Amino acid sequence: QVQLVESGGGLVQPGGSPRLSCAASGFTFRYWTMNWYRQAPGKERELVATITSSGGSTNYAESVKGRFTISRDNAKNTVYLQMSSLKPEDTAVYYCNAKREVGIKEYDYWGQGTQVTVSS
Repeated sequence: QVQLVESGGGLVQPGGSPRLSCAASGFTFRYWTMNWYRQAPGKERELVATITSSGGSTNYAESVKGRFTISRDNAKNTVYLQMSSLKPEDTAVYYCNAKREVGIKEYDYWGQGTQVTVSS
């Protein structure tokens, strides 16, 4: 059974630096690209950060570049999102996503999300 379980969200003050974690199970984690998405109230889900299966390449949305860092530990089947210099506009539900292309098919799994609220 595939599971992606996010943790680390909560209420954070502006300028804070929480770290989100996503623990994966039920699939061969090291073969999958991992993503963090977020969805703010009334807005579409947004891709925040991507890391390749080996961890050798990362990519970020312009809105978080220089403030967020995605990383992974393939030995622990876990992907992280280190957030810093948080702003109120970073408030959203953050989702972990696993994605893999096999031939012409694309497969993905989603976590249940963790709320991050940036407020003083």
